[in-house]
Amino acid sequence: MKVNLVEAADLVGGKIFGNYNVEIENIAKIEEAQQGDLTFLYLPAYEKYFSSTKASAILVKPNFNKTRNDITYIEVSDPNKAFFKILIHYFSPEFHLSGIDPTSFIHPSAEIGKNVSIGKNVVISAGCKVGDNVKIFHNTVLLDDVFVGDDSLLFQNVSVREKCRIGKRVIIHPGTVIGSDGFGFFSDEKGVYHKIPQIGIVIIEDDVELGANVTVDRASLGATIIKKGVKLDNLVQVAHNVVIGENTVISAQTGISGSTKIGKNCMIAGQVGIVGHIEISDNVILIAQSGVSKAITKPGQYFGSPAKEFKTALKLEAHVRNLPDYANKLSEMENQIKLLKEEIKKLSK
Repeated sequence: MKVNLVEAADLVGGKIFGNYNVEIENIAKIEEAQQGDLTFLYLPAYEKYFSSTKASAILVKPNFNKTRNDITYIEVSDPNKAFFKILIHYFSPEFHLSGIDPTSFIHPSAEIGKNVSIGKNVVISAGCKVGDNVKIFHNTVLLDDVFVGDDSLLFQNVSVREKCRIGKRVIIHPGTVIGSDGFGFFSDEKGVYHKIPQIGIVIIEDDVELGANVTVDRASLGATIIKKGVKLDNLVQVAHNVVIGENTVISAQTGISGSTKIGKNCMIAGQVGIVGHIEISDNVILIAQSGVSKAITKPGQYFGSPAKEFKTALKLEAHVRNLPDYANKLSEMENQIKLLKEEIKKLSK
């Protein structure tokens, strides 16, 4: 498609410098952009590509040094966010799936809303309710009494087990499993483990997005709850009875143990591990590979294993890196003390 540059600039509140008649055919990174592309520049590290980019137009911050006359500039306060706004408005991908494929199985008791599209080999079991404008791609399975809200998108090979609830405008990427059994066992006097039935459900509220191969376990009792606006990256494990607060984002390979409650507007980076039965405050940032072993009761940045306030963790890390120097200094001090003792011994004779 072709996008009029004036319309794009109006969308993001930008000011054009250069050719107003440019039409954008695509968007691209500054180092890869070609003629007809729109790109953006917001970090100093990427300024090295400015002289060689072939883009037709570029989003820049105010007062950027516009040394090239063959490119059109759009000044905005935040080129990064402006670029994403244009991407969403004009270049969002369309997922083509229409009608109900004859290879799918829909139980007679299931209720299917208006304009629902269902792909090949999809199974929708007894008592399920699927809202309007939902797309369910190939090989996805909804077991008994599952509810899916309006305008949701379930990609290939998603599994949603019995009685789980999915809100409106939810996106679930391929391979994700909702409502698998929580990891619940007890050992008898002989050390043999016995399964504890997991009879709760999963509730996923509106505007949630779950990446590929995410696992959200059903509660042992009650519900595992993913609240409104949460975004989970690929390969995140959410254990039974976890509650994740609104608009929290969690990066890949993070694992959250059972019955932990995470607050609103948190940011959890990759490979973070969180123990069970604790609470994490609103507005907490957990740096990558942190291990959370106890409750976090106030907002802020945390890092390390066990996780500590970020400034404290950096100080400790600096001391750890200096341990070889500390050891050498201690050895020197020990030698000096030894020599002093020998001198004192000689003087005392």
